[in-house]
Amino acid sequence: MQFKTKLTISMLSALLAISCNKKEIQYEDPLVTNRDTTIVPGDDFFHYANGGWFKQHPIPSSESSNGIFRTIGDTINAQIKDICEKSAANKDAAKGSNEQKIGDFYASGMDTLSLEKAGLKPLTATFAKIAAVKDLPALMNTIGYLHTIGAGPAFSFGVGQDDKISSKNALFFGQGGLGLGQRDYYFNTDPETVKIRTEYVKHVQKMMELTGSDPSTAEKAAATIMKLETDLAKNSRKLEALRDPQKNYNKMSLAQFKTTTPSVAWENVLPQLGITKADTVIVGQPEFYKGLDKLLTSYSIEDWKTYLKWDFMNTYAPYLNNAIEKQNFYFYSTIMNGVKEQKPRWKRIVEQTDGSLGELIGQVYVADYLPKGSKEKLLEIGNNIRDVYAEHIKKLDWMSEETKKKALFKLSKIVMKVGYPDKWKDMSSVSIERNAYCANVMVVNKWSYNDMIKKYGKPVDRTEWGMYPQTYNAYYNPSNNEICVPACNILVPGFEGRMPDDAILYGIIGGSTFGHEITHGFDDQGSQYDDKGNLKDWWTAEDKAKFTQKTKAIVAQFSKFEALKGKFVNGDATQGENIADLGGVVMGYEAFKKTEQYKKQEKISGFTPDQRYFLSYGYAWMVQAKDESLARQIMSDVHSPAQFRINGPLMNIPEFYKAFNVKEGNKMYLPEKDRVVIW
Repeated sequence: MQFKTKLTISMLSALLAISCNKKEIQYEDPLVTNRDTTIVPGDDFFHYANGGWFKQHPIPSSESSNGIFRTIGDTINAQIKDICEKSAANKDAAKGSNEQKIGDFYASGMDTLSLEKAGLKPLTATFAKIAAVKDLPALMNTIGYLHTIGAGPAFSFGVGQDDKISSKNALFFGQGGLGLGQRDYYFNTDPETVKIRTEYVKHVQKMMELTGSDPSTAEKAAATIMKLETDLAKNSRKLEALRDPQKNYNKMSLAQFKTTTPSVAWENVLPQLGITKADTVIVGQPEFYKGLDKLLTSYSIEDWKTYLKWDFMNTYAPYLNNAIEKQNFYFYSTIMNGVKEQKPRWKRIVEQTDGSLGELIGQVYVADYLPKGSKEKLLEIGNNIRDVYAEHIKKLDWMSEETKKKALFKLSKIVMKVGYPDKWKDMSSVSIERNAYCANVMVVNKWSYNDMIKKYGKPVDRTEWGMYPQTYNAYYNPSNNEICVPACNILVPGFEGRMPDDAILYGIIGGSTFGHEITHGFDDQGSQYDDKGNLKDWWTAEDKAKFTQKTKAIVAQFSKFEALKGKFVNGDATQGENIADLGGVVMGYEAFKKTEQYKKQEKISGFTPDQRYFLSYGYAWMVQAKDESLARQIMSDVHSPAQFRINGPLMNIPEFYKAFNVKEGNKMYLPEKDRVVIW
């Protein structure tokens, strides 16, 4: 199940004491100032609610998008920067302490002189290992090794919960190895995608030249890499096909796996991956491995070595010298996402330090930056959402009592991981040096891989978190039947130092976060897992058929949304997120109706409680993206563009029609018979 998308917001404020007299301060209400009142709400609520902000805040040239995520991200980055700089300034921090690791990691990234001096030195040992490959067994062993240091050539591999035995960790093999990420980039014929393929070959050639190849050799290498990756892509499933948990669960013995790939001695490769004993494996896409087996012998060892060198270099390009980093940025950010210039170096290094050492930074963040009571307030809202969800399930007219009982039981068993973990991961074995940025990233990548591998053969630790408290995001994990809402989701721009009203809290935290994540437990994927997180059918056949018809309706509805000229939302691939958005906004609204603010029906800033709630939901998805970024999202993301995450669900909600006088003739109007109601 994909991690959520949306991040949430909230009231950093709610929990801060206000020392000044409210009458002395005139606060602007973002729900008022964000709007573009030249737009009719019933025609395009996304731009009505947020268009004023977009006009005042164009997308920076260093970003692919702008909006609430960027605003919150800047706030968090400023706090993490403070943590990093204070840590780096203390050169006397005890070796091995969290402060030393954070400070030296950040300092190593900011030390561009050492980066230029090092050049390709951090990669030379692995380059030599690749160059020494002489035969297929050595090739496969080297592929296995590369996975342990952060690269991902030829396929994907990992340890995770067995979908059908959620208490057990299993070995997973899946498709992978594509420099362009998604298979459709290799085959789609629209001009934009064709250009990306052309630029990709140029990019690979340039990168090969930067590692010492002459232009002719680099050109041949780029052509070989593109051809090999295209063949890997031919055997890969489309994005929407990866969303079927049953079809992507193919458990087999190691002997059976070997019959799929007779050229590979997996009993020798697994130890290279860190696995000494294995009885079974779960293969996501068996046809991919049949195709891979043929490619291992149809391409020469030299061709494969060229590909491995590229995959490894591509993994670590952002952490090398200026020339390589710039070229990497040009293709992956400018060509693929429309970003014209890099972020300031401090921002890049802050984000990487957090990405690598977020477990350590999170401990400081919780202690020094998180408002007291955040965890408790988030839990209060989450539990209120769960309560109204139960009320809704009980009243469903399309579900039998038998299935309702099981749905309610699953709902009651959803674990809410909110704020921050009760225990932190042990990173004491990680050694960080002050002048070795790329090596530091590789050290953490090795630690992360080993942290994953050591879980194999051990019971699942259901207390483990998959996000840091300073990560502005949230997720639902079907195998644990849990949601995770990190602490920083308590931030609401424009409400610093004061408590947001309940319409804000329930529109953003309630609807687009807790409601969204809980609904993932009952979307097209999550609904296939039981209360313990096992992939198991708990529906009656009749109820399942009715549910499937409803999901087909939402697929059809979103497939009509045109994000860019000629480019439509992939309704199949995004259906889980669309179901979660619809369920989330409905549950947030129902929980809001129980508040005193709603019951009093008093206006705030001229808005009724209903209007304020729906504007708040619109605020939760205030994101404007560049065309290139939108095109990439449509092709490779299971989330719909922000515009349709607002307009799409609201088109199905009668209370929205009433609140903003949406009538036949408005662009968002749907006849009642065409409105989708699921949960």
